[in-house]
Amino acid sequence: MLRLITGIRGATGFGSASTAEEVTDGVDATALTVIITGGASGIGLETARVLALRKAHVIIAARNMEAANEAKQQILNENASARIDILKLDLSSLKSVKAFADNFLALNLPLNILINNAGIMFCPFQLSEDGIEMQFATNHLGHFYLTSLLLDKMKETAKSTGIEGRIVNLSSVAHLVCPREGIRFQNINDKNSYQDKVAYGQSKLANLLHANELSRRLQEEGANITVNSVHPGLIMTNLMRHSAFLMRILRVFTCLLWKNIPQGAATTCYVALHPSLKGVTGKYFSDCNEYKPSKLARDEVLGRSLWDFSNNLINASQKIIDK
Repeated sequence: MLRLITGIRGATGFGSASTAEEVTDGVDATALTVIITGGASGIGLETARVLALRKAHVIIAARNMEAANEAKQQILNENASARIDILKLDLSSLKSVKAFADNFLALNLPLNILINNAGIMFCPFQLSEDGIEMQFATNHLGHFYLTSLLLDKMKETAKSTGIEGRIVNLSSVAHLVCPREGIRFQNINDKNSYQDKVAYGQSKLANLLHANELSRRLQEEGANITVNSVHPGLIMTNLMRHSAFLMRILRVFTCLLWKNIPQGAATTCYVALHPSLKGVTGKYFSDCNEYKPSKLARDEVLGRSLWDFSNNLINASQKIIDK
């Protein structure tokens, strides 16, 4: 808490006050192709801007194509040589996730970095078009499916180029505010027991568990790809649109804990690009330093159960789509 309030730097030399530009200073990402989900606004846009500034080829994956076009133009206005492309992606729809992956793979581009950034927060209870609670569907399942569809491309790129691939899942300290059992496998869609903040925490715990289990599997396979999770910090963005009034009141009393957007994107950019993290995998970062997540987040049995549960949800939804 003291580090967060004061901005005191940790072992990496960076801290809560560090910005995305600062933590990537001197990094040449010319050889890298990056996908950023939710890259049209907030910390996703700042992440896209800074990675493009470091000369990476950035693909912004976004649900709102008008906003994505505006984001692209905003980056190009500042950096005319930026390599930016946009593709449509609605993470709450497995059909849209599949279409995005197909469209990206058809471009025959390499893929070095996947940043699973997009998300929704504290929304009222609703089901996705696939019949899955919306925060779990968007924050976890869509990213889980997207990652699985792009994983072979990432392995192929890492093998052919010799450049380590990196997957970054945006989790949150909110993973601590989750159901007692971690993931309510039997009650994911239970409207009667739904609590928006607990459901959000559950989805953020799922992001961590997914990253850890994928990291374990890739290590066993010997793939040259790392997978890590990050907590970006408290940032006032469109993510909080369902609780904006409450968050503004909270911010008055916790003003020292909040970050601006360049600071909020720093940990993501650090984990995605910094050379000191070569070979580092299955870790959780906050303020550009490694932290230990909750006991549930480190539960390998729970991680494997979530992996199987997620695949079963996707397979069941796919059968319905194919009918």
